[in-house]
Amino acid sequence: MFGYKRWLTAGLLLTILTSAFVAVAGETHVVVAKGFRFEPEEITIKVGDTVRWENQEKRQFHSVLFPEPGDSAADYFFPGETREKTFNQVGTFPYVCEPHYESHKMKGVVTVVE
Repeated sequence: MFGYKRWLTAGLLLTILTSAFVAVAGETHVVVAKGFRFEPEEITIKVGDTVRWENQEKRQFHSVLFPEPGDSAADYFFPGETREKTFNQVGTFPYVCEPHYESHKMKGVVTVVE
């Protein structure tokens, strides 16, 4: 009987911890890079969510650079590739495509809310 109660308690604890983890894990939102634009250009997400940028061009590379927080040079991602960033604090985070901001004003904004 003692072993059964211990097993039941362990199972209940595991279920609670798994449920808490699932509740904390955020959603993934997709932003498409195509035609020298980010679509959508502005996106609102919740704390803990992730944004995935997908390059859907045929030949063109892009980048995602957040110049405000002092982000270093962004690495390029090529057609069919993606980049992701998880946002863990509330705020407004403007970003640009480093090689195409001057010529095409390729930019976007991620707004993070509670």
